[in-house]
Amino acid sequence: MAEGEKARLYLVAPAVFDFAFPERLAPVLDGFDVACLRLALAAGSEDEVARACDALRPVCHARDVPLVVADHYRLVGRLGLDGVHLSDGSRQVRAVRKALGADAIVGAFARTSRHEGMTAAEIGADYVAFGPVGDSGLGDGSLAEIDMFGWWSEMIEVPCVAEGALTPDLVGALAGVADFVALGEEIWRADDAAAALRAFTERLG
Repeated sequence: MAEGEKARLYLVAPAVFDFAFPERLAPVLDGFDVACLRLALAAGSEDEVARACDALRPVCHARDVPLVVADHYRLVGRLGLDGVHLSDGSRQVRAVRKALGADAIVGAFARTSRHEGMTAAEIGADYVAFGPVGDSGLGDGSLAEIDMFGWWSEMIEVPCVAEGALTPDLVGALAGVADFVALGEEIWRADDAAAALRAFTERLG
């Protein structure tokens, strides 16, 4: 990222989709500068994913916020989405880029691996996400260290996203080194998502 720039917000919709969620989302998008929204359902049929995308798309596009779906890249064109977030690192980036074309957003989640992230960036990813940054008790316990984001911002032009168990303090530490910070359950589990999000954005400077 350019010197002096601060990380932008990247939001992740709840893993279990409630069709009242777009009503919660709209004021958040109205009140904050959000770069992207990701739909990543924990489970669901093609029809359920499509219906969730159909509910979110008008809310996002009315506010010029791109909507990407996790992994289901074959739905991107049919549902009028802006792109896909690939959760398996660099494995599908080249094929998905070919399938979706140059204009679609193709993001890749590299977990905590610099090598995986660099590979994804080299073969066509528009951004690379790393995480978890905070200790969530999930997975094998490995974390994406703050220092890695600093290294990435100095060495790699492709933007990076920090995600996973973020706290306001972690967001403050990431503000000058990550291009985006991805927040999901960190804010949606609160009764007032906008207030919860404000606690994070105040640390972005």
